Amino acid sequence: MAANGPRSRKHAEGKRVPRTRHPRRNVRKVMPDLRPFWRAGQLAGKQFRGDTDNLNKHASDAWQVHAANLPEQISCEDTLQAGRAFIQGYVKSSGHVPEIVPLPLRHVAAAVVCACNEERTLGQVLVQLGRLPLRDIVVVLNGTTDNSLEHVLQHPGITLVYEPERAGHDVGRALGAKMTEAETVLFVDGDMVIPAEHLAPFLFAIDRGQDVALNDLTSLLPPFSKQDEVSRIKAYLNHTLGRRDLGSNSMTAVPHALSRRMIQAVKPASLAVPPKAQMLAIQQGLKVSAPCQVDVIRSNRLRAGNTGSGNDVARLILGDHLEALAAWMGMSEYALRTNLPSRAEVAYRRNVR
Repeated sequence: MAANGPRSRKHAEGKRVPRTRHPRRNVRKVMPDLRPFWRAGQLAGKQFRGDTDNLNKHASDAWQVHAANLPEQISCEDTLQAGRAFIQGYVKSSGHVPEIVPLPLRHVAAAVVCACNEERTLGQVLVQLGRLPLRDIVVVLNGTTDNSLEHVLQHPGITLVYEPERAGHDVGRALGAKMTEAETVLFVDGDMVIPAEHLAPFLFAIDRGQDVALNDLTSLLPPFSKQDEVSRIKAYLNHTLGRRDLGSNSMTAVPHALSRRMIQAVKPASLAVPPKAQMLAIQQGLKVSAPCQVDVIRSNRLRAGNTGSGNDVARLILGDHLEALAAWMGMSEYALRTNLPSRAEVAYRRNVR
């Protein structure tokens, strides 16, 4: 092989070829300059002259005005960092600490809470939702026999849907979605107290153009061979719909958020069968993603109906996914694409073997 061949690092004249230095792939992210946000918060805090009852509204309104100048493509993480800097400046000059999550939303947002006998947690769930820039908070109480109703009534401005009989969480979500006209709707359950900071990314994703923002539980699940039947059928439905990237993420899990466009396209009644609503959203070409993660697996309240092999909740979820699969397969578009053989054709092929 010649001296200047591919195995040699030398030129013909004997000089070494300098090594090419490739730029590092893991480039450290440049953080935004937070000082302007801090100064803006300090100025807003100096202007606060009201009592503490108006503190949260004043700080939130001031932040919304300033946040209108944020870059178009800014991420949720950077947005929240800028908001925290604003609040720190606000606290410095006003001497008061607003209990808000500084999340700038372009469209009206609401939350729907489904609850049944959640007196131990429901009050704190509403406290966390109150820290978010929500126009409506709809609480659907169904089949409640404890003091959940009293806890709801302690929070002013709540829209209450009370159903004496037990209807179930999924039916409650369908009811709640009809009780608000907000363009972004966040869905949570009354038995899980989730910090408002962890709920904010779901609102942000819908506000910035997504139609369905699912809870990304992929990294919390074991390998497929060790998953239960519920996780597997969720993944199977997404795979069948051509969305393998969604893994086992499903509208059966909270929190998740929906756009008004999605709710109108699939009809609020379909939310009573979450996998079917998810199928319809994908089938209609809406934007479905799983932008963030809240660990609701370990925090899920254990009940008699959701523990043990083949429990009632598992059977319900399996049935919902089978209903979604049946609806998908019954669509003419799917039938034409798959060209399924008739029963007569199947019988003929068996007989000629």
